[in-house]
Amino acid sequence: MRFGGALAALMLMITGGVAAQTVDFSGDLSLQTRWFPETPAFPGQRTGGGGMVVEPTLYWDIAERVSFTFTPLYRYDSADSRRTHADLREAYLLMYGDWGENSWELRLGVDRVFWGVVELHNLVDVVNQFDLIEHPREEAKLGQPMAYLTVSGAWGMTEWLVLPYHRERTFPGPSGRFRGRLATVNDALYESGGEERHVDLAARYSNSVGLLDFGLSAFAGTNREPGFVPELRDGMVPGPDTRFVPYYEQIRQLGVDAQLTTGDWIYKLEAVRRSGARNLLGLEEDYHAFILGLERNFYGIFGSSADMVLLAEWHDDSRGPRATNAWANDVFVGASVALNDVQSTELIVGILGDVSRDYRALNFGLRRRLSDSWSLRFEVIAQLSVDPRDLTYGGRRDSFLALDFTYSF
Repeated sequence: MRFGGALAALMLMITGGVAAQTVDFSGDLSLQTRWFPETPAFPGQRTGGGGMVVEPTLYWDIAERVSFTFTPLYRYDSADSRRTHADLREAYLLMYGDWGENSWELRLGVDRVFWGVVELHNLVDVVNQFDLIEHPREEAKLGQPMAYLTVSGAWGMTEWLVLPYHRERTFPGPSGRFRGRLATVNDALYESGGEERHVDLAARYSNSVGLLDFGLSAFAGTNREPGFVPELRDGMVPGPDTRFVPYYEQIRQLGVDAQLTTGDWIYKLEAVRRSGARNLLGLEEDYHAFILGLERNFYGIFGSSADMVLLAEWHDDSRGPRATNAWANDVFVGASVALNDVQSTELIVGILGDVSRDYRALNFGLRRRLSDSWSLRFEVIAQLSVDPRDLTYGGRRDSFLALDFTYSF
């Protein structure tokens, strides 16, 4: 509430009572359902569920070169009470202008920032926290409080971020799917004495040189990816019913992302060097990780209006079996097809596999516009094989089919 009041006061000071030039209201209302064909791995988990998601956006052009964007989200889920939640995805004041031959933008408030070039998982994308109860593949982000300044010119663009508050990662509840055998609690522990109020810093420089687009980034602050420590009370010792508490340490990360486009071929790279994080054994270990990606575009396939993209990615982490995520040594091969029809039909299919372990998963997705306002999304993730040593073993029976109907207004 204090933040919202300060933002409102700043808006009044900037506008000086000037009437709004433009007010636009839009958004999405989705009706969603999921079905899990396999018996749950843990007691209390549901085999299916339905829900609703509403995500409206209010855009207010409040003065010359000043605007305000407000995007809340609310989800109701019938199967997992923890998945029923609300979040503020965006609520920021945008100011922009010229500085000599350069341009600048300043965003104050809550926003979402994306860094990276590959498709499945982005190593350099460290500003926002992931909302895992929305989707298990890190597709959704929580809103992040920030002061976000960009300056751009013929020499490229720089981004400077001050992040005064850390958002904790969301996890499914006891009745939800996509969780491990280790139950987690909502409370979190921090390495920093400032806990969630530690001020994090991030910066990025990006540019295009000929066929090459690249970015160099740096981050110092609270890790968005938590480790886990056992919750011990009154002399307790770890046991099968022990709950685990997310633990966020202080890290430093240097990253690079690059994309080289040569005709129909696109070559992609993301790489990071991170220090300060703990490995799967609970020991601090500096490490590096990279993703190599390759795409090939085909236009007008089989003499039709459809386009197809074949893609492949290799994810590697120098910690190997000590890595705290599922991307230690994985390969993804897939294809996407855009029919370029009136309904804007898009299909994607792919196989994700672990090179070192017996893990394979099939991914399939379909998007299609039903009318000017309604669209459909159908998704399948099938766990073909899961190695007991893999971090994803808790989700070995979480293959699912999902169907969403979305009304856009």
